[in-house]
Amino acid sequence: MQKGLKAFFVHFFVTVFFVVAALAYFYPVLQGKVIEQSDIVQFTGMAKEQNDFRKKTGDEPYWTNSAFGGMPTYQLGAYYPHDYIKTLDRAIRFLPRPADYLFLYFIGFYILLCCLKVDYRLAIVGALAFGFSTYFIIILGVGHNAKAHALGYLPMVLGGIVLVFRKKYLWGFILTAFAMALEIKANHYQMTYYFMLLVLILGAVYLYDAIRNGKLVHYFSSVGILLAAVLLGIAANATSLMATKEYADWSTRGKSELTINPDGTAKENTNGLDKSYITQWSYGITESLNLFVPRLFGGSNSENLGESSKTFNFLVDQGVSRSQALNFSKGLPLYWSDQPGTSGPAYIGAIIFFLFVLGLILVKGKTKWWLLGGVIMSLLLSWGKNFSLLTDFMIDYFPLYDKFRAVSSIQVILELCAPVLAILALRELFTPTVRVEEKLNALKISFFTVLGLCVALFIFKAGFDFVGPSDEFLKRNYGDELVSLIQADRKAVYNSDLLRSLIYVILAALALWFYIKGKLKENLAIVALGALIVFDLVGVGLRYVDGEDFVSKRRMTQPFPETAIDQEISKDKSIFRVYDPQEGINGARTSYYHQSIGGYHAAKPAGLEDLFSFYIYKGNLGVLNMLNVKYVVQQDEEGKSYPAVNPNANGNAWFVSKVLKVDSADEEILALNDLDTKTEAVVNQAKVKELDRLEFALDSTASIRLTDYRPNHLVYESANQNPGLAVFSEMYYPHGWHAYIDGKPQDFFRVNYTLRAMEVPQGSHKIEFIFEPEVVATGSKITLASNILLALIVLGGIGFTFFVPKKEKELNDKKNSW
Repeated sequence: MQKGLKAFFVHFFVTVFFVVAALAYFYPVLQGKVIEQSDIVQFTGMAKEQNDFRKKTGDEPYWTNSAFGGMPTYQLGAYYPHDYIKTLDRAIRFLPRPADYLFLYFIGFYILLCCLKVDYRLAIVGALAFGFSTYFIIILGVGHNAKAHALGYLPMVLGGIVLVFRKKYLWGFILTAFAMALEIKANHYQMTYYFMLLVLILGAVYLYDAIRNGKLVHYFSSVGILLAAVLLGIAANATSLMATKEYADWSTRGKSELTINPDGTAKENTNGLDKSYITQWSYGITESLNLFVPRLFGGSNSENLGESSKTFNFLVDQGVSRSQALNFSKGLPLYWSDQPGTSGPAYIGAIIFFLFVLGLILVKGKTKWWLLGGVIMSLLLSWGKNFSLLTDFMIDYFPLYDKFRAVSSIQVILELCAPVLAILALRELFTPTVRVEEKLNALKISFFTVLGLCVALFIFKAGFDFVGPSDEFLKRNYGDELVSLIQADRKAVYNSDLLRSLIYVILAALALWFYIKGKLKENLAIVALGALIVFDLVGVGLRYVDGEDFVSKRRMTQPFPETAIDQEISKDKSIFRVYDPQEGINGARTSYYHQSIGGYHAAKPAGLEDLFSFYIYKGNLGVLNMLNVKYVVQQDEEGKSYPAVNPNANGNAWFVSKVLKVDSADEEILALNDLDTKTEAVVNQAKVKELDRLEFALDSTASIRLTDYRPNHLVYESANQNPGLAVFSEMYYPHGWHAYIDGKPQDFFRVNYTLRAMEVPQGSHKIEFIFEPEVVATGSKITLASNILLALIVLGGIGFTFFVPKKEKELNDKKNSW
């Protein structure tokens, strides 16, 4: 009892320490400020209509028309019934954002190390190393919140797996189930998918070990327990998973209906994303060394060197004012490797890198091998097109691998595994039973290995050209001399950061050497190492995310100032869409104020993206008309923007006189090129049942108009002396929408590749479209049942922990008395 109480207080004060550390790094949140995250700004624009509707009515729309012409809100923060895991998640992340995610990094990794039986002092050091890893800080700066969210829970899932294999079956099951449920709730399936690749490696290593040691029964029992836990965690998120799967099939992440490109050539891949798109962000092979030296390849597209840069001094010498020169030098494009651009390096820390090498020598057993396997797998796959043999194999043959882009982000697995092995190396060093000679030998080998790497990087620097992806653009605009100065700055940060990393390694090695020699106490050695690791990582992290990135809360809740254009368009109270060619399909500013055909999301509606590729980018007005684009933002001769009225927009709905039948999606989209969308509609008969008729009488008195608008409920009134075919300027989505004529269910179908249509009887009628997604109703029942089962298991676990051991003790006492 006393031991358990002591452990409770230790973990409690460690948690408090992590709270303080997270708030200290992101101290502006204590002043009521929020971080200005570019992705969250775009998300705010996308979700504006949904949030306004929820606030006004208290209901969840599950559909928005403000972005991409209309889409489900499943990926825009939709609220689902019985989502108790989301309530738990919010309770864990109780700090202001983004301190909440940093705290989640800390506590998740701490739990993992505790499951690995690491002393709490070293677990604190490991948690700080993981949490302050530069890439994890950078993604918070740019607003990849879902990614950060998912990364925070991955160590907990791993901890649960470790517990089960340690024969802590009950609590391993509970931790795995809860952590998996929270991981799925984070809603970044790419990170979860990459983590599952690590789990496959772990499983293979444990299987090999089980075969060697004759423990297959334990192994398969553990696998069965873990599968049950994972399935329960998944089921607790049934609604969001089912809804996401439904939407994904309709989006650019699903199988394309088209077999041709806009230029008529055959599409390379119709089952997932294109290889070029998947591998656009591929880590350079030598660039991976920035895990050890942060600015070995320049760091980011926008490095702040200030007055210390050669570029600054050059500009001042050329007569540029100091303020202008300083402003330019605060955003130098120093990055010069293989990716199109980057916000910063995936730096794990020079000391963690050094300790990882030490762990390869000092740590024994299966844990080392699955951690090393995870690092190697992560590294090789992050190279993408730079290691096409493996990457192409994964894209072509490995399930679901082609659904995710930016393969460089798989390095998060490396950034999880490397600190674990580093801390396990420290555990071995601080274990009294390990011989001093073995410790010293391992320390010498690892130190001289890292020292040799530093020397090699210094020697081979002459073989690098330091030419960046933006240099040609800079030459055209600023001249060769300025570019040569920027390249000189790249060489300067290469040297300075290489020396910086070496110094940190030397200091860490000295601290460990003094400890092994008995000249430094264990606690002091741990504190010294922890301080060095934090100074190293925080020093680099602050280059990319610091107090200057925080703004007033109002600026983030209202990120798009209303312009004269917005005010002018808002005077029109009808329902229509707006198109800003400056945004194209990638930008959510317009969505914040109006219904837009653009937006910002990694999984766009596939049909609309096809319309952009085939027609909208080429200025096809007929397609804009059928999407009811009433205003197009244009620029006058002086470059000033204004809202141009499109008088030919088709409106919310209209009757057509003729239906053209085609046999494929290719023919359907190509037919739009010459289609008179006001009087004709094209139907892919492979998708639509046989129509009763293909021609309809169309007189001048026929009308159909939208009388009541809500994002999830559209009401029209129609009047037509003849039976007609109505086309609606709304995106066709095959799930959840239900149509009614005078309260009676009515079939509708897709026309013009993306729109809805239905046959309307003659006379006057009330037509309704109501979005009532079955996936939410079905998923909610599964979610509720799973949450109840999970709660019962937890209560059972608590009862077992506190009741069964007591009974066993009583039985043992009786047995001894006999």
